[in-house]
Amino acid sequence: MIPEEIQTLIEDATFDYTMGDHDTALAKLYRATTAAPAAFEAWHALAEINFSLRRFDAALVAANQAHALRADDLFINTTLSRIWMEKGDKATAEKYGAQAKILSWKDQLKNPGAKPGDL
Repeated sequence: MIPEEIQTLIEDATFDYTMGDHDTALAKLYRATTAAPAAFEAWHALAEINFSLRRFDAALVAANQAHALRADDLFINTTLSRIWMEKGDKATAEKYGAQAKILSWKDQLKNPGAKPGDL
């Protein structure tokens, strides 16, 4: 699949999820990650949807894949923090939460006029 097809699949999966069709959303994201294992956005979406469905082990697998691709992403570090908190590992959750905070500060230094929600 070409990158545009992967992006469309991610967007379709996100729409399916918001419409309540969780199984179809997950199937599309698994297709995307199989076809493009380096697709950070697909892994992150898979982590978020599994987290939302309280499938924390599956969310952790997907989040770790995304983190391996882009460890300096504020949002994947936040996702990992949330997952570990739900799994009951406060120390690991705090580690990823601290990393997210550092990344947020770095972004603020690069973009001093931006508001926190503008990321």
